[in-house]
Amino acid sequence: MISEQISEQTEKKLKEIIAQYPDPKSTVIAALYLVQEEKGYLSNEAMLWVAEKLDLPAVRVKEVATFYSMFRQQAVGKYHIQLCRTLSCMVTGSKALLEKIKTRLKLRPHEVSADGMWSYEEVECLGSCGSGPAMLINDTLFEHLTPEKLNNIINRIEAEQPDLSYSTLKETLGQGLK
Repeated sequence: MISEQISEQTEKKLKEIIAQYPDPKSTVIAALYLVQEEKGYLSNEAMLWVAEKLDLPAVRVKEVATFYSMFRQQAVGKYHIQLCRTLSCMVTGSKALLEKIKTRLKLRPHEVSADGMWSYEEVECLGSCGSGPAMLINDTLFEHLTPEKLNNIINRIEAEQPDLSYSTLKETLGQGLK
Protein backbone atom coordinates (compact mmCIF):
# COMPACT_ATOMS: atom_id res chain seq x y z
CA MET A 1 0.00 0.00 0.00
CA ILE A 2 1.26 3.46 -0.92
CA SER A 3 1.60 5.88 1.97
CA GLU A 4 0.61 8.98 -0.04
CA GLN A 5 -2.43 10.57 1.59
CA ILE A 6 -5.04 11.33 -1.06
CA SER A 7 -8.37 12.80 -0.01
CA GLU A 8 -11.63 10.88 -0.22
CA GLN A 9 -12.96 13.61 -2.54
CA THR A 10 -10.14 13.02 -5.04
CA GLU A 11 -10.49 9.26 -4.79
CA LYS A 12 -14.26 9.54 -5.35
CA LYS A 13 -13.75 11.79 -8.40
CA LEU A 14 -11.23 9.32 -9.83
CA LYS A 15 -13.75 6.48 -9.45
CA GLU A 16 -16.35 8.60 -11.30
CA ILE A 17 -13.89 9.22 -14.14
CA ILE A 18 -12.84 5.56 -14.33
CA ALA A 19 -16.51 4.53 -14.61
CA GLN A 20 -16.79 6.51 -17.86
CA TYR A 21 -14.15 4.41 -19.67
CA PRO A 22 -14.08 0.76 -20.72
CA ASP A 23 -10.44 0.50 -19.56
CA PRO A 24 -9.34 2.31 -16.38
CA LYS A 25 -5.83 2.61 -17.83
CA SER A 26 -7.23 5.21 -20.25
CA THR A 27 -7.66 7.63 -17.35
CA VAL A 28 -3.98 8.07 -16.43
CA ILE A 29 -3.83 11.75 -17.51
CA ALA A 30 -7.03 12.60 -15.63
CA ALA A 31 -5.81 10.73 -12.55
CA LEU A 32 -2.48 12.54 -12.56
CA TYR A 33 -4.19 15.89 -12.97
CA LEU A 34 -6.52 15.16 -10.04
CA VAL A 35 -3.65 14.26 -7.74
CA GLN A 36 -1.59 17.26 -8.88
CA GLU A 37 -4.53 19.55 -8.16
CA GLU A 38 -4.72 18.24 -4.61
CA LYS A 39 -1.00 18.03 -3.86
CA GLY A 40 0.36 20.85 -6.03
CA TYR A 41 2.79 18.54 -7.81
CA LEU A 42 3.37 14.85 -8.50
CA SER A 43 5.70 13.20 -6.02
CA ASN A 44 6.99 9.70 -6.71
CA GLU A 45 4.59 8.47 -4.03
CA ALA A 46 1.66 10.18 -5.78
CA MET A 47 2.59 8.58 -9.11
CA LEU A 48 2.80 5.18 -7.39
CA TRP A 49 -0.68 5.78 -5.96
CA VAL A 50 -2.02 6.46 -9.48
CA ALA A 51 -0.26 3.36 -10.82
CA GLU A 52 -1.82 1.26 -8.08
CA LYS A 53 -5.33 2.67 -8.63
CA LEU A 54 -5.15 2.12 -12.40
CA ASP A 55 -3.29 -1.20 -12.25
CA LEU A 56 -0.47 0.19 -14.36
CA PRO A 57 3.28 -0.27 -14.07
CA ALA A 58 4.76 2.68 -12.17
CA VAL A 59 7.14 3.38 -15.05
CA ARG A 60 4.17 3.90 -17.42
CA VAL A 61 2.65 6.52 -15.10
CA LYS A 62 6.05 8.21 -14.71
CA GLU A 63 6.45 8.30 -18.52
CA VAL A 64 3.15 10.13 -18.91
CA ALA A 65 3.85 12.51 -16.01
CA THR A 66 7.26 13.48 -17.36
CA PHE A 67 6.20 13.76 -21.01
CA TYR A 68 3.56 16.48 -20.59
CA SER A 69 4.61 19.96 -19.43
CA MET A 70 1.33 20.39 -17.53
CA PHE A 71 2.58 17.94 -14.90
CA ARG A 72 5.06 19.05 -12.27
CA GLN A 73 7.41 16.88 -10.23
CA GLN A 74 8.32 19.62 -7.76
CA ALA A 75 6.48 22.28 -5.81
CA VAL A 76 5.71 25.55 -7.57
CA GLY A 77 4.50 28.95 -6.42
CA LYS A 78 0.84 29.85 -5.98
CA TYR A 79 1.20 31.51 -9.40
CA HIS A 80 3.36 29.46 -11.73
CA ILE A 81 4.36 31.11 -15.00
CA GLN A 82 5.08 28.95 -18.04
CA LEU A 83 6.60 31.08 -20.77
CA CYS A 84 6.66 29.70 -24.32
CA ARG A 85 10.15 29.58 -25.79
CA THR A 86 9.45 28.12 -29.22
CA LEU A 87 10.26 29.95 -32.43
CA SER A 88 7.03 31.84 -33.06
CA CYS A 89 6.98 33.23 -29.52
CA MET A 90 10.71 33.90 -29.57
CA VAL A 91 10.49 36.06 -32.71
CA THR A 92 7.54 37.99 -31.27
CA GLY A 93 9.27 38.88 -28.01
CA SER A 94 9.37 36.08 -25.45
CA LYS A 95 13.04 36.77 -24.71
CA ALA A 96 12.14 40.27 -23.44
CA LEU A 97 9.38 38.71 -21.33
CA LEU A 98 11.85 36.26 -19.83
CA GLU A 99 14.14 39.14 -18.85
CA LYS A 100 11.16 40.97 -17.31
CA ILE A 101 10.21 37.88 -15.29
CA LYS A 102 13.79 37.39 -14.06
CA THR A 103 14.22 41.02 -12.97
CA ARG A 104 10.72 41.48 -11.58
CA LEU A 105 10.54 38.23 -9.61
CA LYS A 106 14.27 37.87 -8.89
CA LEU A 107 14.08 34.11 -9.43
CA ARG A 108 15.76 31.47 -11.52
CA PRO A 109 13.69 28.86 -13.37
CA HIS A 110 11.98 26.37 -11.03
CA GLU A 111 12.70 28.42 -7.91
CA VAL A 112 9.81 29.46 -5.68
CA SER A 113 9.73 32.96 -4.23
CA ALA A 114 10.29 33.25 -0.46
CA ASP A 115 6.61 34.13 0.06
CA GLY A 116 5.51 31.10 -2.01
CA MET A 117 3.71 33.34 -4.48
CA TRP A 118 5.73 32.95 -7.71
CA SER A 119 7.69 30.47 -9.78
CA TYR A 120 8.39 30.18 -13.48
CA GLU A 121 9.81 28.02 -16.21
CA GLU A 122 10.25 28.11 -19.96
CA VAL A 123 8.19 25.54 -21.86
CA GLU A 124 7.71 24.31 -25.37
CA CYS A 125 4.74 25.31 -27.51
CA LEU A 126 1.56 26.37 -25.74
CA GLY A 127 -0.45 26.04 -28.96
CA SER A 128 -0.90 29.77 -29.42
CA CYS A 129 1.59 30.35 -32.22
CA GLY A 130 -0.48 32.98 -34.02
CA SER A 131 -0.88 35.13 -30.92
CA GLY A 132 2.55 35.09 -29.32
CA PRO A 133 4.34 35.64 -27.26
CA ALA A 134 2.22 33.53 -24.97
CA MET A 135 2.41 32.26 -21.40
CA LEU A 136 0.31 30.35 -18.93
CA ILE A 137 -0.10 31.41 -15.34
CA ASN A 138 -1.43 28.29 -13.70
CA ASP A 139 -4.10 27.27 -16.23
CA THR A 140 -4.88 30.70 -17.70
CA LEU A 141 -3.42 31.61 -21.09
CA PHE A 142 -2.12 35.12 -21.80
CA GLU A 143 -1.34 36.13 -25.39
CA HIS A 144 0.04 39.06 -27.42
CA LEU A 145 2.27 39.93 -24.48
CA THR A 146 4.74 42.76 -24.07
CA PRO A 147 6.92 43.45 -21.03
CA GLU A 148 4.50 46.24 -20.06
CA LYS A 149 1.45 43.93 -20.30
CA LEU A 150 3.30 41.29 -18.30
CA ASN A 151 4.15 43.84 -15.61
CA ASN A 152 0.47 44.89 -15.43
CA ILE A 153 -0.65 41.26 -15.13
CA ILE A 154 1.79 40.64 -12.27
CA ASN A 155 0.63 43.84 -10.54
CA ARG A 156 -3.01 42.77 -10.79
CA ILE A 157 -2.30 39.27 -9.55
CA GLU A 158 -0.42 40.62 -6.56
CA ALA A 159 -3.28 43.01 -5.77
CA GLU A 160 -6.27 40.73 -6.49
CA GLN A 161 -4.82 37.21 -5.98
CA PRO A 162 -7.32 35.61 -8.38
CA ASP A 163 -7.82 31.89 -8.85
CA LEU A 164 -6.25 31.12 -12.23
CA SER A 165 -6.41 27.32 -11.99
CA TYR A 166 -8.71 24.81 -13.56
CA SER A 167 -10.31 22.56 -10.95
CA THR A 168 -10.92 18.97 -11.92
CA LEU A 169 -12.93 18.55 -8.74
CA LYS A 170 -15.20 21.55 -9.35
CA GLU A 171 -14.89 21.38 -13.16
CA THR A 172 -14.39 25.13 -13.40
CA LEU A 173 -11.72 27.60 -14.32
CA GLY A 174 -11.15 29.80 -11.29
CA GLN A 175 -12.39 33.38 -10.99
CA GLY A 176 -9.57 34.73 -13.18
CA LEU A 177 -8.66 38.38 -13.50
CA LYS A 178 -11.59 40.75 -13.26
